[in-house]
Amino acid sequence: MSTRNREIHLASRPQGWPTADNFRLVETGVPTPGPGQIVVRNRYVSVDPYMRGRMNDVKSYVPPFALDAPLDGGAVGEVVASEAEGLRPGDTVLHGLGWREYALLDARAARKVDPDLAPVTAYLSVLGMTGLTAYAGLLEVAGMKPGETVFVSAAAGAVGSLVGQIAKLRGAAHVVGSAGSAAKVERLRALGFDAAFDYHDGPVRDSLKAAAPDGVDVYFDNVGGDHLEAAISAMKVHGRAAICGMIAQYNDTEPPAAPRNLALLIGKRLTLRGFLVGDHGHLRDEFVREMSGWLRDGKLSYDETVVDGIENAPEAFLGLLRGENLGKMLVRV
Repeated sequence: MSTRNREIHLASRPQGWPTADNFRLVETGVPTPGPGQIVVRNRYVSVDPYMRGRMNDVKSYVPPFALDAPLDGGAVGEVVASEAEGLRPGDTVLHGLGWREYALLDARAARKVDPDLAPVTAYLSVLGMTGLTAYAGLLEVAGMKPGETVFVSAAAGAVGSLVGQIAKLRGAAHVVGSAGSAAKVERLRALGFDAAFDYHDGPVRDSLKAAAPDGVDVYFDNVGGDHLEAAISAMKVHGRAAICGMIAQYNDTEPPAAPRNLALLIGKRLTLRGFLVGDHGHLRDEFVREMSGWLRDGKLSYDETVVDGIENAPEAFLGLLRGENLGKMLVRV
């Protein structure tokens, strides 16, 4: 085992769009576990849009990242040292201390996973929090029913691409996705979306109306802004929106201009419901059973964009914010 550990610290808080200067690569020693603890050699770490909000020093549903300290997030790796019962060197675990090569954590904060059941990266995406977010948001929060029309924004991303596929597998009549390039639009069609459009090609409202002329029952929102405004206009009476993320606003320094049509919520009797995946852990067994079955039967696909080297984790995160990823953005440590 190496004696050198490298980790990414938050050097300063971004003002607007983050830059490489907001991060610092720091070299430390590999930690030694105490009673009940393990040391994990991370193999893959996840970078996710929600992390942008944690870089601001504001009160939110999760504490902000501390300055001059390592960032954290989902990671999967191999136990290399253990002083805890139930976990031993060689075990593969999922945990929340990413952005570093070696992680020291209480064994209770790690979940053992089977690398023979699925590729280890799947536990950070389709079989992990990403997949559960898509599953719970669409089926429990938005309550999608067979025969309905579903619109998904950022549909080529890790969550959105799964939402569209789950909707079709659960009987949606028409699934529409928005994405940021012609190549991503083609990928959505290959994944089984009935219609897809590049939001750069014109007003989202017009593109959505052409893609779903009879309106939308369910909107899964990853973007906010003009996408949410367009969805509100397109939604049918008693339409529902699951508000998962608003990446269009994460780097804004001024209040957003849209949506400007919130009064339509009244006459249409719409439901817009924000949610956190942590509130839906009771679905995990059902989710794993159904998702793993779809994967095994070849009915569901997932994409990954992998960047090599912990030193490149900041650039991977910045690329995610720029929309350079297809599916889940991961860093191979």
